[in-house]
Amino acid sequence: MKATPHTALHLIARCLFTALTVIALAGLGTSLERAVRASQAPTPAFDDVDGDLDGRDMREPASHRPTVEAAFAAQSYRPGSVARLISFDSARRVTIQLYRVTGMYGRLTARDRMRGTAVGAPLHVASLTDGGSVSIRLGDWPSALYYAELTAPGGRVGYAPFVLAPKRLGTHGIAVVLPTETWQAYNFRDDDHNGTSDTWYAGVIHTARLVRPFENRGVPPHYRYYDEPFLRWLAVHKIGVDVLSNAELNTVSGERLARAYDLLIFEGHHEYVTSEEYDAVVRYRDLGGNLMFLSANNFFWKITIRNDVMTRVVRWRDIGRPEAALIGVQYYANDLGEHRNGWTVRSSQAGRWIFAGTGMEAGSLFSSGGIEADEVQAASPRNVQVLAEIRNLFGDGRDAQMTYYTTPQGAKVFAAGAFSLACSVFQPPVTRLMLNVLTVLSEP
Repeated sequence: MKATPHTALHLIARCLFTALTVIALAGLGTSLERAVRASQAPTPAFDDVDGDLDGRDMREPASHRPTVEAAFAAQSYRPGSVARLISFDSARRVTIQLYRVTGMYGRLTARDRMRGTAVGAPLHVASLTDGGSVSIRLGDWPSALYYAELTAPGGRVGYAPFVLAPKRLGTHGIAVVLPTETWQAYNFRDDDHNGTSDTWYAGVIHTARLVRPFENRGVPPHYRYYDEPFLRWLAVHKIGVDVLSNAELNTVSGERLARAYDLLIFEGHHEYVTSEEYDAVVRYRDLGGNLMFLSANNFFWKITIRNDVMTRVVRWRDIGRPEAALIGVQYYANDLGEHRNGWTVRSSQAGRWIFAGTGMEAGSLFSSGGIEADEVQAASPRNVQVLAEIRNLFGDGRDAQMTYYTTPQGAKVFAAGAFSLACSVFQPPVTRLMLNVLTVLSEP
């Protein structure tokens, strides 16, 4: 855990990755060491190779398979607490089983399915009614993404995800922040059944509810590509992390985050944030906290929350707080996935250790990205380094840029610059790149 802000002295450029690993693992333990060694060995035949990058449309086609609609009353809970599952449907002879998202192999192809390891005993409910609720006692389980699977006769299946935050912040030195509020912004469910989706993406309203089921039988939008691979990858490599929802960052100070964590990872599409979260993350960075952004178009819109309803307010850059000043790059375009390409490695000082052991050098091409793109802007830190870029991604001469910068207080900030490095994390060069970055950015 972080005790004091970093000084600038220990940020002198490192050239030998072996030395980096020894220094970092002294405080972290053996999980990353094992993972780095595994990345040097022959790689299993994972089916996670960016087959069809998601996001060609803001809305995934809705599933019409029979379901049971339910949602938890909060974005996250703590171990040992009681979670309230709210029914938005009527059903008889319902079985509710909780699952934890774990490290199973193979790409998740169904957009209306979640998978994990069962925890606790199944709960059998004689009937559910619209607006009713079920109380579920949570066990002393590890922090992770969990979900309830609801099954009922007639092949009805529904999912209700929730985050189990740690008992105390800083149980692990790394925290993964899931974009629970952006998930709901992209939820096109018609809550009031008036024929119009209840999200600002439908073009009618500027609000979206936080407590409601997701379309596609309850699976968060684009989950199978933007979120699930990285969570599963962490589990496969036995890298211990705390998992947080946006709710935690809305209520915690940057000082407390800095005491608890050496690294915050924003693995998915983290587009919508409150002023409380924005302020906390900036303060965390200013105190020397390290950041990883594995997608694009992050910290773009300001939202407010009242009575579990989000309201989209204004772009942060339009009120003098451009996201490039925090992330290093910022969003400039979206072509709904019409064009995509690999990142091309550029020569950079930080690239010497970030790409160490990947077999790549300046000019090498790896992975595949697109959909939305970020680039360096005037507001970016002056010392930002472009590590790699997807060149002329949308045909207008601009690139999607992967970047890295440091601050005088010791913070280290990595950004992928396009959708999505997290979805291709099982590819061998990306696995090694990710382990390199995690090793250095998780230093206490």
